[in-house]
Order: sequence, then structure tokens, then C-alpha cells
Amino acid sequence: MRRDIFSDEHEMFRAQVRRFVETEIVPKIPEWNRVGMSDRESWRKMGAAGFLGPNAPAEYGGAGADFLYDAIVVEELARARAHGLMMGLHSEICLPYLTTFGSEDQKRRFAPGAISGDIILAIAMTEPGTGSDLAGVQTTARRDGDNYVINGSKMFISNGQIADLVIVVAKTDPKANPPHRGISLILVERDSPGFVRGRKLEKLGFRGQDTSELFFEDCRVPSSNLLGREGQGFKMLMDKLQQERLTTAVGSMASARRCLDDTVEYTKQRKAFGQPIAAFQNTQFKLAEMATEVEVGQAFVDRCLTAHVRGDEIVSEVSMAKWWVTDLLKRVASNCLQLHGGYGFMLEYPVSMDYADAAVQSIYAGTNEIMKVIIARRMGLDFRE
Repeated sequence: MRRDIFSDEHEMFRAQVRRFVETEIVPKIPEWNRVGMSDRESWRKMGAAGFLGPNAPAEYGGAGADFLYDAIVVEELARARAHGLMMGLHSEICLPYLTTFGSEDQKRRFAPGAISGDIILAIAMTEPGTGSDLAGVQTTARRDGDNYVINGSKMFISNGQIADLVIVVAKTDPKANPPHRGISLILVERDSPGFVRGRKLEKLGFRGQDTSELFFEDCRVPSSNLLGREGQGFKMLMDKLQQERLTTAVGSMASARRCLDDTVEYTKQRKAFGQPIAAFQNTQFKLAEMATEVEVGQAFVDRCLTAHVRGDEIVSEVSMAKWWVTDLLKRVASNCLQLHGGYGFMLEYPVSMDYADAAVQSIYAGTNEIMKVIIARRMGLDFRE
């Protein structure tokens, strides 16, 4: 079905992005997967082409366009399986913290470089002992004159090795009650003393994207690197999680569609018992079921995109989209791998990558279990004392 949320201008932009991805990005994916990291030159090329933060304000180098342009870039990178280039994290999750909550000095210092691809962004939320429980972070930031002194560790940080600027979630008031009122966001630059990058972690999927441990050992940063005000970090995080979870759903939807499309073509070519396996009723039923679910999922994601661009508060709906679509992606990838038979288990077939890459989508940006908790509470099913 035609997706009516996109104008002719949007589709012209998509054609530009697709050409760029096919010529500049796709040839690099095997090397990214081998070394576990993207290359900086590709980020700069993305920036030069206008594909990093098109939604960002024009005064800092962005296009000031609507979020649908960003969604198109996310979709086209997912379609190409270019998960090593975490543009969604950089442009749709990290950059908005700067442009929304940053001081004018912070915006001038960091936003243009992020939009050009010269400054790569990351956000450090998760810790070894805390996942979705952001209020339980143990990393501290103590004020010492004109500096903050940060101590603690972070785990599973995307872009951890390559990032030039990390938004660190830390407790500036460890005694705050409730605990979330003591959380602040602090900008840590690449060369900050006491900022130590740990291991680049080996993962099941997303092989081309670096995920790392980060350590802060009496890490000193200027007090001017505080994002917003002390104690407002949790509120800022909650404000931006709507777009983060929508971005995850957008990319997962594109991945599911590409996996299905490739499998339809494979079943037409692969023969068994003298005929294409697409001729068997079981294959047809499986493909028909997946095609239906993909269309249903796309319709809901597109509805969420429209509401988000309009400025609606849709926390429940994006939580629904995030868990349902990422679970859908896992079902599609699993069923498509099964239809490939033994070849699906071979790394030379992209469906094996789809299967491995799908696993993390239901975990990051808040686990799908947390999404259901959010939905239930917003339905009035909150019985906490």
C-alpha cells in the first residue's frame, strides 16, 4: 500500500538517501561487521549529504525539516542492514538532548559538528547493575569548584568507542528522595581526564556497531557541561524517550519488510521436489501471514509518526509500537530463516544476520516488558502504594 504520510518531497529525499546508502554505505558493511565498528569518514559523508539530523534547527546546520525526513534515513539504513552506522542513536536520540536542553554555548560548540559528522554522539544510561531502572543509577557527579568529578561505570553503550561526546546519566544528589530527583545529565568529551573506554563488547548481532564499557575514574569536566539544570535529568530522559522508542519501531519495521521481501524472492528461486518452495501451501500461508502482519505494523507505525510530527503526546502508543513491532521483527526473522532451510543458518545469507540483529530490538530503548508496564500504568492499572 502507498504510505500517504510522505509527500513528493519526502520521496525525492528517500531516493537520494537510497542512492547514497547503496553506493557509499553498503560496500563498507562487511568490513564494519568484521572489525565491529563503523568508520569516521562515512559519518562525515552522511553529514555532508545532509542525512545527519535533518530535523535539527537550521541555525546549527540542520535542515529544520520535519521528523519524517529523519525517519526516512532510519528506514533506508535499516533496509540496507547498515546497523553499524547508529544514525538513529546519534540524530534522533542524542542530538535532540543538545538542541532542546543545551545552553546556547553548548549548542554552538557541539551541534554543528554533530550535524556535519565531525562529532559522533553517544548516551551513557545503562550500568552493570541497572538496566531499565534509570532511577537506580550509581554513577555520581560531585561538584568541585568549577568542575564536576564523575565516578562510576556504564555498560552496553552504543558508539562507546567511536563517540566524541557522551551524555552521561549521573547522580548529582545521591541522597535525593525520590531517587530520580537526584539525576542529572552531563556532557563528557572524548579527551576528558579520567574518562576511560573499556572493552568493545562482542555481541550476537549488530556486529558492525561498537558497544562498549565506559569508566569514569575521578573524571573531571567543566561545570558548564551540565545539560539543563541539576536534578532535571530524569525529566529530560522521559521527555525524549517517546522519540527514541518510535525510532526503534521505525527501523524494526523496515528491517522486517526487507527480510520478508528477500525471503519471498528466495522461495521463488529455491526448488524442492521438482518445484519452487513458494509453490507449497505451507510456504504460501507463512508468507501471507507475515505480509499481513507487516502491513498492519506499518500502518500503526505510520499513524504514530503522523501524531509525533504533529506534536502529540503518544507515550502509550509508541510503547505499544516499540514492543509489538520488535516482537514482530523477531517472528518474521525466525520464520524467514526457517523457510531458507539449512541455507538460512549460513552467514553468507542475509537472513542469518536479520535473525541475530533482531534479538536486541526488544531489549534496548527499554525492554518490551517495561513497555507493557508503561502501557498498563497509563491505562490506570497502577496499584503502587
